[in-house]
Amino acid sequence: MPNYRRGRINDEVAKEMAVILREIKDPRIQRNLVTVTACDVSADLKFAKIYYSVIGAGAQTEVKEALERAKGFIRSRLAASLNLRVTPALTFYYDESAEHGAHIMQLLKDIEESEPHETN
Repeated sequence: MPNYRRGRINDEVAKEMAVILREIKDPRIQRNLVTVTACDVSADLKFAKIYYSVIGAGAQTEVKEALERAKGFIRSRLAASLNLRVTPALTFYYDESAEHGAHIMQLLKDIEESEPHETN
């Protein structure tokens, strides 16, 4: 399958996942801000890795449990909304890139504040 097609499928699955997550009535998902950051569908469209981030202190594990529990509902909603021959099996991964980026920005800010400024 051409790579551009997989990219379009990844984008569509990520968009649909964002909509479906708003429909889930599990309070562990509703009380935390869960964002789908990326999706990676395998070449044969049988498996999909869904990367998500959570805003909320310590909510990472409870959101992971809620997503695993709602996996069947999410997959059935994906099948209804996407016109694919095979609906991929879903695997959820917590995306730490936002936290990592914030940590790097803080380190750079600390370095900038600790160095004396030169004026010409």
